[in-house]
Amino acid sequence: MRFCLILLLLAAPLRPESRGVAAGAAPLVRSVIRSDARTGKLVRQLEVVRRPAPLPAEEVGQLVREAAGRHAVDPQLIHSVIRVESNYDPYAISPKGARGLMQLMPATARRFGVSNSFDPGQNIEGGAKYLKHLIELFPHDLRLALAAYNAGEQAVAKYGWIPPYTETRDYVNKVARLYSKGKQPESMAVSPPPEGSASEEPEHRPIEVFVDDQGRLHYRTR
Repeated sequence: MRFCLILLLLAAPLRPESRGVAAGAAPLVRSVIRSDARTGKLVRQLEVVRRPAPLPAEEVGQLVREAAGRHAVDPQLIHSVIRVESNYDPYAISPKGARGLMQLMPATARRFGVSNSFDPGQNIEGGAKYLKHLIELFPHDLRLALAAYNAGEQAVAKYGWIPPYTETRDYVNKVARLYSKGKQPESMAVSPPPEGSASEEPEHRPIEVFVDDQGRLHYRTR
């Protein structure tokens, strides 16, 4: 028998805390305990009961541009992550509990100063901060930063490369494809040249990002 218990005490609207959500438009969220179909164990999940109207695309774009500017992250990269993470649904909740546009886990949200993950302004700000942190943590390969966004920094550190998880590898390829179709970054760090090589070109040259027919992400300087 499938078990489902709704905790009504937690079914309360979240108070909007930034201009990303209009007053009175906060979602109604409740906590539900269900029996996992695969393991039979009881798991707690959040679900949105009332979904306010989504933000207009131009307002989301403005929030992305502002966060990108503050944290020196390519706005096209933020858009690519949002598209794959939530498809621009500010009230999305994953089975694992990730929330909002950029699907921040509760611990990640707290770590980067997000008190309400369903507030688009806060969520995009926190996601941009996290992306910047990961790009600096894995400065020579954007694929590793994306893998860490999906699977966690520890997983990437453990394997020293993209973790051998199908979900993570698919995620990296999806974001990479979207990113390669948009504006190309001009300041993303690239792998250092081989030892002994010499070049009179500037250290930070514009780079081109593209995905080959096997879904692999490549970089090359222009």
